[in-house]
Amino acid sequence: MPPRRIIIDTDPGQDDAVAILLALASPELEVLGITAVAGNVPLALTARNARIVCELAGRADIPVFAGCDRPLERRLVTAEHVHGKTGLDGIALPEPAMELQPAHAVDFIVETLRREPAGTVTLVPIGPLTNIAAAFRTAPDIIPRVAEVVLMGGAYFEVGNITPAAEFNIYVDPEAADAVFRAGVPLVVMPLDVTHRALTSAAWLDALRGLGTRVGAAVASWCDFFERFDKAKYGGEGAPLHDPCTVAYLLRPQLFSGRHVNVVIETQGAFTTGMTVADWWRVSGRPANAHFIGSVDRVGYFSLLTERLARL
Repeated sequence: MPPRRIIIDTDPGQDDAVAILLALASPELEVLGITAVAGNVPLALTARNARIVCELAGRADIPVFAGCDRPLERRLVTAEHVHGKTGLDGIALPEPAMELQPAHAVDFIVETLRREPAGTVTLVPIGPLTNIAAAFRTAPDIIPRVAEVVLMGGAYFEVGNITPAAEFNIYVDPEAADAVFRAGVPLVVMPLDVTHRALTSAAWLDALRGLGTRVGAAVASWCDFFERFDKAKYGGEGAPLHDPCTVAYLLRPQLFSGRHVNVVIETQGAFTTGMTVADWWRVSGRPANAHFIGSVDRVGYFSLLTERLARL
């Protein structure tokens, strides 16, 4: 069976970096390109970080494109308080030698979806949805050509992590999220409801260090860094490893369960801007537009991560 062809849209971020590594370590997936967006840190750093991760994986052949440097209609909100000043704080890694591609990320997304056969390219956004929404606005003809969008963002039962009601990726650019959720593409959503069940552990981090590889050491160090923030905030034993849930779903969908429900994005709320209003109990009468994931086999998830990261 040929590998599934994907574009990763990302704002690395330590957990974004782990998601990229998982994809690059998995022969079931062909990463056509990585598109950077402003989010966890500004665009110059997310584009830098994506290249650092590719080189860490020994995959300098992966094209990396810089995209939108701000949300569609709002000022940029970043998350250095979680990810550090560089977005990849935790371990010293060399500056990337590979260059950014000259094309804009939105143009790459549009051109790829127009070039490849319809239904063969999956989009994997793990940051704010600005690049994806901009591509859909620029070229609505690509929307029916998308195989699926598997994204990390939103929350329902877990409510918010940047405001009381909103998850960070959606909150940064709610207008972009609204456009993507209304586009009619097949959507799989990894919200905080599932990622907060995907908690790291001391034993898992020890196993990564025990690999004796640069990748194992880097991932353990990244997790050590952002664990401090999440442990203090949530009071748990570990920290949620959010973004790799998207790639793990592509590899092992049986690890996850959820419901096909209607999800709308709040863009006007006085206190709820960026909220993903998921009709989990199907009471609105609105048609379902997203497979909203609610649970994960944590043991299977971390076993998959360990096995794949060990290949790099």
